[in-house]
Amino acid sequence: MNRLLTTDKLICAFDTGLRTLFAKPHSERAHPDTGLEEPLLNEQEKKHVSALMRINHTGEVCAQALYSGQALTAKNAATSITMQQAAREETEHLAWCESRIEALGGHTSVLNPLFYAGSFAIGAVAGALGDKWSLGFLEETEKQVGAHLASHLDQLPIADEKSRKIIEQMQTDEAKHANDAKQQGAAALPLPVKFCMKKMSELMTSTTYHI
Repeated sequence: MNRLLTTDKLICAFDTGLRTLFAKPHSERAHPDTGLEEPLLNEQEKKHVSALMRINHTGEVCAQALYSGQALTAKNAATSITMQQAAREETEHLAWCESRIEALGGHTSVLNPLFYAGSFAIGAVAGALGDKWSLGFLEETEKQVGAHLASHLDQLPIADEKSRKIIEQMQTDEAKHANDAKQQGAAALPLPVKFCMKKMSELMTSTTYHI
C-alpha cells in the first residue's frame, strides 16, 4: 500500500511539472486586472515591465516546483495538503503573469525547466527533513517572494495599474502562505540557509530579466 501511494505521488508530481511548464495555466479567480484599460506605455516601459513580470512568472514556477517536491516527501498529511493548496494558488499567479506578459508583447523565460528541476529537488529534500523544516522553507520562500514583489511595485510606471493590481494580489496571497506556514509550526531556518536561498533568488532574477 505504501509503495502504491508513493507511486501515485510520483505520478502526480510528474504531471504537475508537465502542466506547470507546458500547459496553459488557468485561474479560478478573476484576474486582478480585469476591467482595467491597457495603459499607454512606450516600448522601453513595456520591455521593462514585461521583464519584471517574467521574473515573477519564473518565481511562481519555482514556488510550484518547491511545493510539489515538499508535498511528495511530507511526513504529515496536513502539511502535504498545505503545500498542495499553496501550489494551486501559485498556478493562478502563473496565469495572471503569463497573460500580462503576453499583453505586453513579451515572453516567459526559456530557463523555466531548469529552475523547476532545481526547486523541485530542494523541495523534496526540505520535505524529507521533516514537516517543521518544510514549513520553514515555505515561510521563508514566501517572505523573499514578497520582498521581490514590493521592489517590483516601486519600479512600475505610474500608469500601469494592470500590472500593479496583479502584483498586489500576489503579494497578499504570498503573505497568507507565509502566515499559514508559521501558524502550523514552521521552524526558523538557519541564517546560512536563508542567505543561500537569497543568493539563488538573485541568480534567478538576474538571468530571467534578460532570458
